[in-house]
Amino acid sequence: MKQNEFEKALERGISRRDFIKGLFKLGCLFYAIPFLGGLLKLPEARAGVNGGTPGLKEAMFYSKLDEETVQCLLCPRGCVLKENIRSFCRVRENISGKLYTLVYESPCAVHIDPIEKKPLYHMLPGTLAYSIATAGCNLRCKFCQNWQISQMPPEKTNNIKLTCGDVIKNAENSGCRSIAYTYSEPNVFYEYAIDTARLAKKRGIKNIFVTGGFINPAPLEELCIYLDAVNVDLKGFDRQYLKDMCAEELDPLLKALTIYRRQGVWLEITNLIVPTFNDDMKTIKKMCLWIKENLGADTPLHFSRFWPMYKLKNLYPTPEETLTEARNTALEAGLKYVYIGNIPAHSANNTYCPNCEKILIERSGYKIIRNNIVASKCGYCGEKIPGIWHAPARSEAIPVSG
Repeated sequence: MKQNEFEKALERGISRRDFIKGLFKLGCLFYAIPFLGGLLKLPEARAGVNGGTPGLKEAMFYSKLDEETVQCLLCPRGCVLKENIRSFCRVRENISGKLYTLVYESPCAVHIDPIEKKPLYHMLPGTLAYSIATAGCNLRCKFCQNWQISQMPPEKTNNIKLTCGDVIKNAENSGCRSIAYTYSEPNVFYEYAIDTARLAKKRGIKNIFVTGGFINPAPLEELCIYLDAVNVDLKGFDRQYLKDMCAEELDPLLKALTIYRRQGVWLEITNLIVPTFNDDMKTIKKMCLWIKENLGADTPLHFSRFWPMYKLKNLYPTPEETLTEARNTALEAGLKYVYIGNIPAHSANNTYCPNCEKILIERSGYKIIRNNIVASKCGYCGEKIPGIWHAPARSEAIPVSG
């Protein structure tokens, strides 16, 4: 500070201390102006004005309870949201009395995967799936392997702009026969998934959901129009286990499974066996009998090995003996196609004919070594093998938009 400036301040009756304090406050205000301006503009931007938030789109399934309150009808939670409050899944919000998805065309994960990774063992073996996911999930699984995106709001994930049309173009250019909505929970990015699935169906590209299955019947039935296959994580068959470990309810999940079957979507089920938590064989047998009676003995069931993840890092991996016992239990209950996952070299990764018991599809990890399914039948004895073994030619006449 120059001496003459201080002398002028003294003439006005301002002490050295007050003068310095004044300069400090002025400096704070100078640096705060941009921040305050951002706060003032935030509600306007989130409402979609002047470009808005990239992932913003009005949700499909909700009801207005009053001028300021909405209820989400997508999943059984039925979140009731006041203005500026978000749903349990972290990606839906009441903005000015309307429910919006915050992740439309805004994925945080985009990969090309073998279809066997989903896992789907009875659909187009050896082909690639263009896989996308956004932030968010309507479950809270303590063993989640993708918790860095599923248990985060979109502000904390690295998102890109990827339109529905771009997903289709990228899938085609990559030689993918299907699009998989996966990694986190596709039900929570429902609008993005169903709009993409509509376009994919027109182009002859298959649509796959990899899901926890916690969704209401009405949105699920509409979704099934465009889905070809689904792998549902039936994480357990004990109500208390599901509540404590995943914040999920069993009955809505079982209802969703029956809807998938009734609507003709190819269905495979994964059951992650967590040591000491859901490895009771009596409960596993009960689950297998339910699958046989309600979904059919031809429904493939994948018993998956648990690896220490997320909030269960102190637990040990599932013993191979437990997985083998679970598979034997399922076969004894009458299920025809039972697999063991997360152990790449295990013989139970192969598909066996339930009639002649010969290997139909031999797998090494995600790689197909040989495939002896011919015209949807066992190449040895002619037994019909259920699944999706051939995809129709893609239509080149329908343009891709969006």
